Amino acid sequence: MDNSSGVGVLDKAAVVLGALEAGPATLAALVQATGLARPTAHRLAVALEHHRLVTRDMQGRFMLGPRLGELAAAAGEDRLLAAAGPVLARLRDITGESAQLFRRQSEFRVCVASAERPSGLRDTIPVGSQLTMKGGSAAQILLAWEEPERMHRGLQEAVFSAAALSGIRRRGWAQSVGEREPGVASVSAPVRSPSGKVIAAVSVSGPIERLSRQPGRMHAPAVMAAGERLSESLRRTGE
Repeated sequence: MDNSSGVGVLDKAAVVLGALEAGPATLAALVQATGLARPTAHRLAVALEHHRLVTRDMQGRFMLGPRLGELAAAAGEDRLLAAAGPVLARLRDITGESAQLFRRQSEFRVCVASAERPSGLRDTIPVGSQLTMKGGSAAQILLAWEEPERMHRGLQEAVFSAAALSGIRRRGWAQSVGEREPGVASVSAPVRSPSGKVIAAVSVSGPIERLSRQPGRMHAPAVMAAGERLSESLRRTGE
């Protein structure tokens, strides 16, 4: 079978990525696996590293980069959104608060699905809203399991700390009180791809008067259960 697309540099880059599918490789191993000339293999690997399609381990070996996981997660977004509607509606009904699903896009988090409380005082976040990563429980979730470099960069302007993110990783949920907006509290939990990568945050939010200053005590179990249901829906569809 001819694997050539007619675009030589693209074909060679695909060969490099294919070779790294087996695991981390030194430059010498990459040359051997691909059959490319050493300067060509090095140039392509470094270029792919620039775009985060390739990264390096502690020994300096080349390995598949985090951007591939992000692209795979984006490819599964339709199935995630299809599952989100009933899960968010159930979460809203259980907690009595508005429920949302957030995905990270660059330096923002975007509300990609929501189920609003039908009446009374509520926190309304329309689908498509872009919020910063500086504060809020969903921002904490989306940053807590990031690769170290991106986490450090995100923490520079955040109102929460690295210690707070460490606690979130241990307990599996985050809460915020007035971080994103005065008078608003929220609780969030991760949604994971089949590989275990955190690809979204599911949340409930509402006024502090109802959620209190310890909203996790009230709603963390329900929010975590919603996150697990969404994660399970992706595992079933094989994304």
